Amino acid sequence: MAAKHFYETFQPDHYDLFIDIDREKKTITGTSTITGEAVEETIFINQKFMNIISVKEDDRELPFTVDDDKEAIVIDLGHSGQVTVAVAYSAPLTDTMMGIYPSYYMLDGVKKQIIGTQFETTSARQAFPCVDEPEAKATFTLALKYDEHPGEVTIANMPEAKVEDGVHYFAKSVRMSTYLVAFAFGELQSKLTETKDGVQVGVFATKAHQPKELDFALDIAKRSIEFYEEFYQTKYPLPHSWQLALPDFSAGAMENWGLVTYREAAILLDPDNATVAQKGYVATVIAHELAHQWFGDLVTMKWWDDLWLNESFANMMMYLSIDAIEPDWHVWDNMYQTGEVPMALNRDATDGVQSVHVEVEHPADIDSLFDSAIVYAKGSRMLVMVRKLLGDDALRAGLKYYFEQHQYGNATGDDLWNALSTATDLDIGEIMHTWLDQPGYPVVIAKVADNGHLILEQQQFFAGEGEDKGRLWAIPLNANFEAPKIMTKAEVDLGNYQKLRENAGHALRLNVGNSSHFIVNYDETLMSDIMTELNELTAVDQLQLLQDLGLLAEGKQVSYAEIVPLLPKFANSKSNIVINSLFDLARKLRKFVTPASIEEKNLKQFFNQLSHAQVARLGWEAQANDSMEDLQMRPLELSAALYAENQAVIATGHQIFNDYQSKLASLDAAIRPYVLMNEVKNYARTGLVEQLIKEYQAAVDPYYKEDLLSAITSTKDEQEIDRIIADFGDADVIKPQDLRSWYYNVLAEPKGQQAAWDWLRDKWSWLEQTVGGDMSFTSYITVTARVFHTPERLAEFKAFFEPKINQPGLGREIQMDTRSIATKVDLIEHEKTAVNEAIKTNLAIED
Repeated sequence: MAAKHFYETFQPDHYDLFIDIDREKKTITGTSTITGEAVEETIFINQKFMNIISVKEDDRELPFTVDDDKEAIVIDLGHSGQVTVAVAYSAPLTDTMMGIYPSYYMLDGVKKQIIGTQFETTSARQAFPCVDEPEAKATFTLALKYDEHPGEVTIANMPEAKVEDGVHYFAKSVRMSTYLVAFAFGELQSKLTETKDGVQVGVFATKAHQPKELDFALDIAKRSIEFYEEFYQTKYPLPHSWQLALPDFSAGAMENWGLVTYREAAILLDPDNATVAQKGYVATVIAHELAHQWFGDLVTMKWWDDLWLNESFANMMMYLSIDAIEPDWHVWDNMYQTGEVPMALNRDATDGVQSVHVEVEHPADIDSLFDSAIVYAKGSRMLVMVRKLLGDDALRAGLKYYFEQHQYGNATGDDLWNALSTATDLDIGEIMHTWLDQPGYPVVIAKVADNGHLILEQQQFFAGEGEDKGRLWAIPLNANFEAPKIMTKAEVDLGNYQKLRENAGHALRLNVGNSSHFIVNYDETLMSDIMTELNELTAVDQLQLLQDLGLLAEGKQVSYAEIVPLLPKFANSKSNIVINSLFDLARKLRKFVTPASIEEKNLKQFFNQLSHAQVARLGWEAQANDSMEDLQMRPLELSAALYAENQAVIATGHQIFNDYQSKLASLDAAIRPYVLMNEVKNYARTGLVEQLIKEYQAAVDPYYKEDLLSAITSTKDEQEIDRIIADFGDADVIKPQDLRSWYYNVLAEPKGQQAAWDWLRDKWSWLEQTVGGDMSFTSYITVTARVFHTPERLAEFKAFFEPKINQPGLGREIQMDTRSIATKVDLIEHEKTAVNEAIKTNLAIED
C-alpha cells in the first residue's frame, strides 16, 4: 500500500517565505508562513535537518512534534479548514550540493563563493518547511536576506519587486511545485536579451569566466524559447528566463521555473575554441531545461512515479528543437543515435532494470528513479515512436490540448495519452503501456522458415541471464517492405519470402531509421542479403547494424568472433556516426584480452588496421577543406590510433605538445585531450603530471579541465596514481561534483585499478556523507561495474556491495551491476579463445 502523502492532510495555497542566510556562520534562519486547506486536524509538513523554533496560527502557539525519520513536522491544529501556519526555523548551510548551498570558485587567487539552490527531488524541505510533494502546488512570495556586500547580484524565479532594509522582495510566483523554487546570489556577471514576445532572457556566471563564454548559451536560450512558444502554441508563462552557471552542481542542470541552474560545462563555452560535440551538448542541455518550463513546470507530474512524463519528454524535445534551430548540426544522428539510443539499449537489456514508470515512495528511492538510461533515454525513445506514429501536426494539437487542460496543475501519463489520442485514431495509451509499464525490450528474430515463409518472432532480449516472463510489446516495425505497422503477437507469418523480396526490390529490413526500441536478429539469408547492399544503406542504418550486432553478441545470440571480420567493411566510411559505432563495438573486444599480452598486441594491430587509412587522410590538425563529418571523425580515429600505438601518430602528437607547451589551453579543443593523454602515456617525465594538476587547479574553462583530467589519470606511474588518489578528498583540487569522473578514469586504467578500488572501499562512508544525498550517488557503483570483468573482481564487488543491498536507493543498482559483471565474466570465459583467434585470422587476411 502506498504511504500517505502529506498533501492528503494539508493542501497549501500560498507561501510567504522569509529566509535569512549567514554565509560566515553557515546558517539559515527563517519563517515559512503557509496558507492552505487543512484536510485533517493533524497536519504534516516536511522538514529535513532543521531545528523548529515555533509553530503558530495567528499568534497562537500550536503543539507540534518533529519526526526526523519521516522528515516531518506533525502539527496539532485542533480543527480543519482554511488555515495560516507560521513555522520559524533554523538550519545548517551545507556543502552537499543539495538544498541551499555554497558554490566555490577562485578569482585572482582568492577563493570566493556564490549561493545557489537544488531542491529536486526532496530538498526544498532543507530550505524551508513545506509540503514537499509535486502535487502540492502553491504560489510563493520570497523575501531573502543575507550577509550582503557591495557588487552582489540577487536573482530568483520571479523578478525582484523591491529591496528594503537589506531584504530582497520578489514578485509573487505562479502556482508551482516546491522543488522548482530557486534563488541565488553572489558576484555574478550577466548578459541579457529579449525574445520577440518580450520575455527577458539572461545568462549568469561568476566573474572568473570570460564574458564571451556566455554568448552561445544566450543565443540558444532565446531561440529555444521562441521555438517552444511556436511548437507548443502556448506562451512562456513567466516574465523572465534566467540561466545560471554554478561552479558546484551535482547534476547537469535543473529546470527551476524562471531560474534554470547548470553545471558550468553544460552552459559555458569558448565560442572561439569549442568542438561541434561541445556546442551540441550545451545547446541540447539548455533546450532540455527550457522544454521543461512547459512540460514539467507549467504541467507537473502528480507524483514521482510519473517522473518520465517530465524527463522523457524534455529529452525528446531538446533534439526536436535544436534540430529545428540548427539543422546543420544533425543532432538526431550525431547525438541521439550515438548517445541516447545505445545507452537505453545497453541498460534496458539487463534483467532487473526498472521500467520507465515505477511505483515509488521513499525519498532515497525517488532519487534512484533518475536512471538517465531509462527515464531519459528509453523514455525519449518511447516518445520518438509516438511522434513517428502521430506526425508533428497531431502531436502539436494533442500537446496544446494537454497544456490547456492541465496548466498550473498536475497530470499523469494517462492524461498525456488521452490528450494525444484526441488528435489521432490510434489508441496511443494502449500501445505505450506495453513500453512504459514493462522493463526491457524485444529482439525481433527474422528468419526464412523451411516452407519459404518469412517469420517474425518477438521475445524479451537479455544481455546475460534473464527470466523470460513472456512479455509482449506493441512494436512499430518500420519495415522497408510489406509488413504490419504494429506487431503485437509473439509470432507473425508474413508469407512467401521470395515474393516479399521481389516486390520490395531490395534487402528486407526492420526498424528502418532506428526509431523504435527493439533490435533485430536476422538469419543468415537475410543478413547476407543486407551486407551485399551495405554501401547503399544510410549512415543511421549502418550504425544500427553495428549496434544490434554488438547487443546480440552480448546476449550470446551471435558470437563476437563472427563480428570481427565484418568490422573492416565499415572502416572507410565517411560518416562520423558509422565510425563512432564501429569503434564502440571494437572497444567491446578489449575485455577479451589481458593487458600487455600477445592477444592485446594483436587487438592493437587490428585497431590500427581499422584506423590507419582514415588517420592518414585526416591527420592531427583541422584543414580548411574539412567537412563537418571530418571534424567529428578526427577525434574518433586519433583515439583508435593511439590505442593501436601508431608510432607516426604518437610522434606527431608529441611535436604538437611541444609547440603548444606554454599555451596548452589554446590547443584545438577537438584534439587537445589526445595531445595531452599521448604526452602523459608515451612521453612520461618527472614533473609533467604535477604541472598538469597545477594547470587543472588554475583552469576555468570546464572543457579544458575535462581534458586535463583525462590526461592526468592516464599516468602509468604508481607514485603519481597514489598522489592523484590522495587528492580525491581535497575539494580545493577536485570538486565533489567531478570526483566520480576522476575515480572512474583511474579505475579504468590497468595500473590504477587496484588503488582506485581500494580507495572506494576505504572511503565509502566518507563518500556517502559528502555526496550521498545526491541523485547521482549510485553511479559510483555503476561505473565500477562498467570496468570490472574478471571472476576476482566480481567476487570483490559482491563482498563489498551485497551487505548494502537493503539500503534505500542502492538495492536495484547493486543487483543489476552484479549481474552485469557476471554476464561479462561468463561471456569472456565462453568466447575469449574464439574472439582472439578471429582477430589473429583477420590480421593475416589483411597482411
